[in-house]
Amino acid sequence: MSGSTVTREFPTATEQTGSTGDAPLAPGRAARVLGLKRSEFDLAVHLGRIRTVPDDAGGGGRVTRDEIQRIRAADGFPETLRAGVRTVGTTEGAALMDVTKVRFTRLARLGLLVPVKFYVNRYRAVVWLYLADELRQFAADERNASLLKGRTPEALRGRLGEGLDLRPRNWRGRHLGFLLRQADDPWARAAAVASLLDAVEVAEAVRDPYERSYLRRFHPLRPAHGSPGSPAAQLAEEIMTAADPDEIDWLRADLADAVAAAREQRPAPGPSLRAAPVPPGPESTPDDTEEPRRLRGLLGRLWRSLTLWPAR
Repeated sequence: MSGSTVTREFPTATEQTGSTGDAPLAPGRAARVLGLKRSEFDLAVHLGRIRTVPDDAGGGGRVTRDEIQRIRAADGFPETLRAGVRTVGTTEGAALMDVTKVRFTRLARLGLLVPVKFYVNRYRAVVWLYLADELRQFAADERNASLLKGRTPEALRGRLGEGLDLRPRNWRGRHLGFLLRQADDPWARAAAVASLLDAVEVAEAVRDPYERSYLRRFHPLRPAHGSPGSPAAQLAEEIMTAADPDEIDWLRADLADAVAAAREQRPAPGPSLRAAPVPPGPESTPDDTEEPRRLRGLLGRLWRSLTLWPAR
């Protein structure tokens, strides 16, 4: 590849657009400068391969010029960067590992192969995607040889027969790691944990309604799958919400700890306190027929009984 071709495909990180030459790049522009598709760029950020900084104007993280230069200076750029975010489905993954699709699916259901992404296809079936690099590493590890060839151990076959499928749970764990890496605020970290629980579980773990309301301000956006309320969106919502009792238990415990830590650094804002009404003095006892509104309710009745009680 000639130098001029490289310049066309990968414009320099310092090229200026208007007066924003030193400003961090928006995700779309950073992806173009790095020679990545937008989906590849998002996954690279997800995996921590590309570091971002908060966007003061909102709209997701941006990439600094220094980070662009760091990535471009790495050995093997851009092939190594692209290879590190390449994903494959079951068919291609099985071929990559030289196993049948049935065995590949068994390994994934057992939690030995961890998906990095998923989508719901037009037949409302969940399609899991895996990092090609991780599959190659798994297949190359001699300790996994017995899992790739021969009969699956009886204990593992029994668990599969009981319906075990750890793919959704493993994806949630991986996704939580991404959310926590991106969170730069203690309440955002707590909200990341809360995002994997349904509202009932969150309410039981976080009793204070004002803290729950504050958590919602930091709730991360969930990946979109279909139009809201569609069968695809509902299925994706199920995958993104913890379902196993033990998983729910440890997420609730982590949420309670995260909220306690966030509360120590910055309590959640509560309702503004109104000044308590000042009751009338002994010389201005209200008339029985014209009781002021401030004396209605419990405090009003209490004051009225005190002021009208005969002195001893």
